[in-house]
Amino acid sequence: MLYLFYGTDNLQAREGVTNLLRELREQTPNLTVYNQEPASYTAGEWASLATSVTLFGTPNIYLVYQPTEQVECYNELVKNADLLAKSEHHFVVSAGGLSVVDKKLLTAVATTHTEYKKVDSERFNLFALAEALAGRDKRTLWFLLQDARREGIATEEIIGVLWWQLKTMRLAAGTNSATEAGVKDYPYNKAKRALSRFKAGEVEALARALLFLYHAGHTGRVDIGLALERWVLEM
Repeated sequence: MLYLFYGTDNLQAREGVTNLLRELREQTPNLTVYNQEPASYTAGEWASLATSVTLFGTPNIYLVYQPTEQVECYNELVKNADLLAKSEHHFVVSAGGLSVVDKKLLTAVATTHTEYKKVDSERFNLFALAEALAGRDKRTLWFLLQDARREGIATEEIIGVLWWQLKTMRLAAGTNSATEAGVKDYPYNKAKRALSRFKAGEVEALARALLFLYHAGHTGRVDIGLALERWVLEM
């Protein structure tokens, strides 16, 4: 089976992939997820995976982001699209923008396909979440997280902003100036002040936990949205 997520809004497409992975694993708990890296693709791999037979007959999930980054990977994916769609395995593809020809070909055979388009509008201020994190204001961060979701902002985008704040704080902790850290004065000085609200090692621990839930969410091991809520509550 072939599940296609594409369009100009890559973050929303990734959110769609995350939701699909959760649904597939709920339906068949023993499914194994394999990340297919375009950079390491070898000729004939798509056809081989589509026709492969697992030891216990349980289908696998093959997840690939941005196959267009590797020409051979993408060209063979398009060429074998019908074979992938008919396979007992689940091929989950987040492809970004597609040409008119490829879009027509892939959507014609895909088991399901969803297009995500960026909408130009006044957006929720994501950096308010970073401010709440730096201030160690758990209550405000929680409510801002709910507001961001109501605005339709992808969990990955929220995590990206929180990760940026933690990264800046880690840089501030190990340097003596913005120049040494390689960042602008304003975020550096703000991060330096924020460190006084955290005990030694806490920022590093928060960063590790955030990185873990991000990767666990994308391999289907956890619900990334619920994991982020838990991370905020345990901050």
